[in-house]
Amino acid sequence: MPLSPSPAEILARARADLRMGVPVVIADDEGIRLVAAVETLNAERLQVLKALGPVELAITAWRARTLKARVYHDDLARIAVPASTDVAWLAGLADPASDLSMPLKGPLTSLRDGAASIERFALALTKTARLLPAIVSVKADAATADNHGLTLVDARLPPPDSILEEVVSARVPLQVSEAGRLRVFRPDDGAEEHYAVEIGAPPRDRPVLARLHSACFTGDLLSSLKCDCGPQLKAALAQMGEAGAGVLLYLNQEGRGIGLANKMRAYSLQDQGFDTVEANHRLGFEDDERDFRIGADMLKRMGFRSVRLLTNNPAKVDMLRACGLDVVERVPLRAGQNPLNADYLATKAKKSGHIL
Repeated sequence: MPLSPSPAEILARARADLRMGVPVVIADDEGIRLVAAVETLNAERLQVLKALGPVELAITAWRARTLKARVYHDDLARIAVPASTDVAWLAGLADPASDLSMPLKGPLTSLRDGAASIERFALALTKTARLLPAIVSVKADAATADNHGLTLVDARLPPPDSILEEVVSARVPLQVSEAGRLRVFRPDDGAEEHYAVEIGAPPRDRPVLARLHSACFTGDLLSSLKCDCGPQLKAALAQMGEAGAGVLLYLNQEGRGIGLANKMRAYSLQDQGFDTVEANHRLGFEDDERDFRIGADMLKRMGFRSVRLLTNNPAKVDMLRACGLDVVERVPLRAGQNPLNADYLATKAKKSGHIL
């Protein structure tokens, strides 16, 4: 039906539901489960889930290892939720804020039997919703979604490709160049918009000086000294201004793709003595959750096929090349080092392969 939501639109609806604390129903060949995000779950809905049957908690393998819970499904752990459990207990398992003050959170009984495909899908959904990757679920049936007015997601469908479209562009004179233009790109899956800052009129038939810059509210806007993002942003634009042409892609993937709230959680963990990678792992995330394919798609849609990439991160070079762009040169971008971010930069070099 023309008015029916597409698979991408259903996923966007499910992400919004989870952020608001509304459960969703997920179905695949292994069965049907009613799923809620731990971060936004309230006591009343938890009681309803318990009344429907045995409740399970799913967390990523990174978080499970921190909690010393057995991992039987490679990338995640399924944990039996005791009948007496409340939302505070679940929140303590999802959020590592109290790990050091309350290290014993068990006993935790990991579940070995059964498939974990729905839980894996649900955890990925919470990540794209910028929530902590922890969900609770209970067995459901085909009528559950209709009976409760919930979003039904068919996890058997192939993941829809996110299509970026340029919404608008306008001239924006900048300090580094009066010949500035801002292009706004909007994905069709309801995710964040991304921006391309074009300096001058870079020819499409030659390598363009380009940077993929992930949004950093604290560094770019507040001039935080915990990272080098703000100075890198300014330095990249300055180099493009001096060259007379370039493209800076401003990608809304805050905190290496985990969102600002989770980034602040990671900062709190860093205050407890963990480095940036360890903090992400304790939260249940990978080292880096960003998707640089977005930047490659934007460059292609602007007509570029080869770039001189301003970056210290070889992973960006590899990803752009994997997406069919010719990276003819990696241009180093050294800016923003200070005593307060020395350890952070050292960790990026040691654990994330950045060339500093």
